[in-house]
Amino acid sequence: IITDARVEFAMRAVDRADFIRPQDGAQAYDDNPLPIGHAATISAPHMHAHALMQLKERLVDGASALDVGVGSGYLAVSMSHMVGERGIVHGIDYLPQLVDMSRRNIAKRSADLLSPRPDVGSPRLTLSVTDGWQGVPGHTFDAIHVGAAAATVPTALVEQLKPGGRMIIPVGTDEQVLMAIDKAEDGSVTQRKLMLVRYVPLVQHGPQC
Repeated sequence: IITDARVEFAMRAVDRADFIRPQDGAQAYDDNPLPIGHAATISAPHMHAHALMQLKERLVDGASALDVGVGSGYLAVSMSHMVGERGIVHGIDYLPQLVDMSRRNIAKRSADLLSPRPDVGSPRLTLSVTDGWQGVPGHTFDAIHVGAAAATVPTALVEQLKPGGRMIIPVGTDEQVLMAIDKAEDGSVTQRKLMLVRYVPLVQHGPQC
């Protein structure tokens, strides 16, 4: 799956054991999803690898990225390694408990990612409680990863893609398909099916967008 040195480095740099429940420690490096509580899971390592491989050309030094459904925080930290010290990753989830868990997990070894940078005043990684269907209004992103299945592609997330950006998102209810959504420099949007998948649903509050 991994054929890119930057993706390999990013995944090796983040210890999955820091992002799972203590009782699942013996399964930390198994290639399976694991429950993290609150009806959420951490994806199997091969799915994180697929996502980073699909986004690697957008996850470059200085890029901005969004991780929707940040969960326990593993992929957001991996993305932070890929966008470098000049980049920024926004991790969002609709449950405060998951955002708090993510912050605690990240602080174990990567607390510096959460600290404001003296030159720009913002951290390399931000975490917030936000409806994933709405993304982060007022921001645009080179790369968006969605870690839960949306019934349809959220319009707000497509709007928040920069020209040249890509979103990886599972779409569907009974049958789910991992999709790559690309926005061209002229603003046109194309969709491409990657593979059949099974994710927890992307919870939305209020009307779908």
